[in-house]
Amino acid sequence: MKISLSNQNISAQITTLGAELLSLEKDHRNYIWTIDEQYWNKTSPVLFPIVGRLKNDQYTLNGKEFSLPRHGFARNYEFDVLKQTENSVIFKLSANEETVKVYPFDFDFLYHYVLNGNVLEITFEIINKNSFEMPFSIGAHPAFRLENPVENYSLQFEKEDLFKSDHLTHENFDGSFSIIESKNGEILLSDTLFENDALVFKNLKSNYLFLAEHNKPVLKFYFQDFPFLGIWKKIKAPFLCLEPWQGLADHTNHNGNFLEKEGVIILQPNSSKKLGYKIEIL
Repeated sequence: MKISLSNQNISAQITTLGAELLSLEKDHRNYIWTIDEQYWNKTSPVLFPIVGRLKNDQYTLNGKEFSLPRHGFARNYEFDVLKQTENSVIFKLSANEETVKVYPFDFDFLYHYVLNGNVLEITFEIINKNSFEMPFSIGAHPAFRLENPVENYSLQFEKEDLFKSDHLTHENFDGSFSIIESKNGEILLSDTLFENDALVFKNLKSNYLFLAEHNKPVLKFYFQDFPFLGIWKKIKAPFLCLEPWQGLADHTNHNGNFLEKEGVIILQPNSSKKLGYKIEIL
């Protein structure tokens, strides 16, 4: 089922499958990638309860071994609509018989969308319903439509930084890295940047960035709640993913213990955690 939201400035459409954002429009322009099976069959999947790939697709917890696919399972489940208004919606996913086999926890995942002026505010709320600690990671994967060749775009960060990108080998980190060329906090985009998979930045100084088209910012992306930022595009595909993460793929020498994964959140019993990001159309 598709849910439509709108205000006087912008509109959005979200599907209940994975609570995935399908479109974000202003002045008849859609800023979100439209599915094209030739390149990618997603638009903005949520990553939960892991981000990236586990080493050998497995993890251990309390001496037991479990398997999870890359990016977890939430994106593949139908979410319930908990509450809806003209400009907002709250989706809900709860643990079920299938999820507890691969992730042995009772949880509620509330996924909030709110349109506020030219801004789409997205909030993840994870609720631990257990009487014991619950580890998890979470991330977003929105893909933005590129209407022109990628060389016409750049990322303009709030602050200058040393843009150190950790390398992925077979979707796990191997300890190597590259320094991505920048000038005054701006990274010029090209397909060459993504020949070795995503760019992965840790603990950037910036709280937001601009996606610029022909040197003119077209959207502002706020990611201050998240310590990691992935940037990815498929070679020759007309989209760019900006991915705020709380959690990372495993290192090649990781011991498999879920509790020791980099960036994992340990949520206390009967408590909750909120993280959010925002997309502002300029």
